[in-house]
Amino acid sequence: MSNQQRSHSRRSFLVAGLLTIPTVTALVGESDSHSSVAEHGIFNSTEKLFLHAAVDRLIPADEWPSASQLNVVEYIDLQMAGPWGRGDLSYRNGPFHQGTPSQGYQLEYTPAEVFRRSIAAITRHWNAEGTAFHRLPVAQQDAYLATLQTKHIDLDGVPSSVFFGLLWKHTVEGFFADPIYGGNKDKIAWQMIGFPGAYTDFYDLIEQHNVKFDAAPMGIADGMHMHSHGRGNGKE
Repeated sequence: MSNQQRSHSRRSFLVAGLLTIPTVTALVGESDSHSSVAEHGIFNSTEKLFLHAAVDRLIPADEWPSASQLNVVEYIDLQMAGPWGRGDLSYRNGPFHQGTPSQGYQLEYTPAEVFRRSIAAITRHWNAEGTAFHRLPVAQQDAYLATLQTKHIDLDGVPSSVFFGLLWKHTVEGFFADPIYGGNKDKIAWQMIGFPGAYTDFYDLIEQHNVKFDAAPMGIADGMHMHSHGRGNGKE
């Protein structure tokens, strides 16, 4: 497979992933409560080792960087440390019962607690095997992540499929979100899919039709002084 074919395959896979992110967190919070880089993270070094290895199996490197290379672990850390991850916006008084898939998230744990309890359980599992997840061959990492996704393994009270859904959702978010939230380093994911980012307007291009927008992606933090006036150049 050529580099171009691999690039197209990866783009198609990731874009499809954006449309199929599990909704296990729908009752806990929404994206408008996501934490910016002003927050501090909560994960310890052992938890980060797992996350680095796991997210890099979900979005591995090819001609483009892997998830961890675009600061996806930092993104997840910030989200779990913020009000959404802490459960500040969720109902926490119970009762908590086994729900049906259509009822969405039903656990008593905050998103941060889901991550920390699950990773701790996974760490104990592999410690008993005499190793650690991040030291496994990548094929074995892939197989174990697939087991977490498809089976209902008890991770200290968290169904493994729920944890995997949360991990996948935040990996994709961290890869593609505006860098102000801690991930998508240097807007590389936007460059990969050709997304222009947060331009406030395209006033100077209104009269230009059927031409490619050729300008570097812009993030929220880049500010109004970098909007499209005088920058967007339509090229044949």
